[in-house]
Amino acid sequence: MSAINQFRDWTFRKIHGNNLVYNTCWEDPRCDRELLELKADSEVVMITSAGCNALDYLLDNPAKINCVDMNPRQNALLELKLATFERADFDDLFQLFGKGVHPEAEALYVTQLREAMPYFARLYWDKSLHFFEGKGLRKSFYHHSTSGMLAWMASQYLKAQRKLHRQIRQLFEADSLDRQADIYYQIENRILNNLMEWALNRHFVMCLVGVPRSQQLLFVEKYDRGAAGFVQECLRRVFTQQPVSDNYFWRLYFDGHYAEECCPSYLQRGNFEAIRRQARNIETHTTTISRFLQQHPGQYSHFVLLDHQDWLAANDHAALEEEWRLILANSKPGTRILLRSAAQEVTFFPDFVQDSVVFEKEKTQETHRRDRVGTYASVYLGIVQ
Repeated sequence: MSAINQFRDWTFRKIHGNNLVYNTCWEDPRCDRELLELKADSEVVMITSAGCNALDYLLDNPAKINCVDMNPRQNALLELKLATFERADFDDLFQLFGKGVHPEAEALYVTQLREAMPYFARLYWDKSLHFFEGKGLRKSFYHHSTSGMLAWMASQYLKAQRKLHRQIRQLFEADSLDRQADIYYQIENRILNNLMEWALNRHFVMCLVGVPRSQQLLFVEKYDRGAAGFVQECLRRVFTQQPVSDNYFWRLYFDGHYAEECCPSYLQRGNFEAIRRQARNIETHTTTISRFLQQHPGQYSHFVLLDHQDWLAANDHAALEEEWRLILANSKPGTRILLRSAAQEVTFFPDFVQDSVVFEKEKTQETHRRDRVGTYASVYLGIVQ
């Protein structure tokens, strides 16, 4: 490996290993829940990320959700959300995670939330609660974390382009798909201009949103414009092929907050009590998927792996095979395994996986077309035989 690539990998590890990376999930739980078909006896193992989707899954009443993440800060974020459901009310929840600012964040944390969290989460929020206090340049929680910092920089850039900012607002308010697509194509070249193309193709920028070098290479190999070409394809899929009226993913990073009429299911008032009753069916574990399964063997019904196997395939194939062997050893006939990839076609599944798992295609492809995020090239749903 060249010195520059060693440095790039070191940069990714430093950013990913020392910061909260994701302040919200960028996988559409509406598609997930349709594919997973969770039931009352479901026991799930999933990567935590920001915890939003685990909370959404609770609306299907699974028996247990084990949230696993190597980054303790991601688990600390989910623990704060769980404590808010347990100890506070809906208005507090929406101020914190809908608006991203709570006027009484410190008092709420000290008097109600802190003692409801495990020690590691208290340590993190004791020094990070200012994310919610609305002070400084980055006033919203959603402009903190590494991905949030990038979102804040992008929002500042767009605000400086006043006409473009107004047109993006019109895009979100368009009353028809035709009008929406028309506005998008008017502004695409100004959004993805030469400066933005240069920025998107910088390793450091991709690290901020959790994209390692191995995934970046997929962009370079497929698109003439690298990551900018990939982003262009994503934006076209999102803004010209489906209505954005309920697309809370992209609205969040444009506005810096959610609105009650456009937000994740876990932040909808009508779902608050149902999730509160189920909240402690979630447990967090700071470890790898493989280590979790070694320490907590069982017959799990669902695995949600996000896109982390892209990294394993490119950097540690032995660990990829170990993870798959442990997943299959801890599965039963009918267990569903959901994963995403930056590659249009995954070629890294070991032979023994192909022998034991059938990958559903029709429904997976159909839901992928309706995915409101649009930032993954492919989705796979494997069913253990």
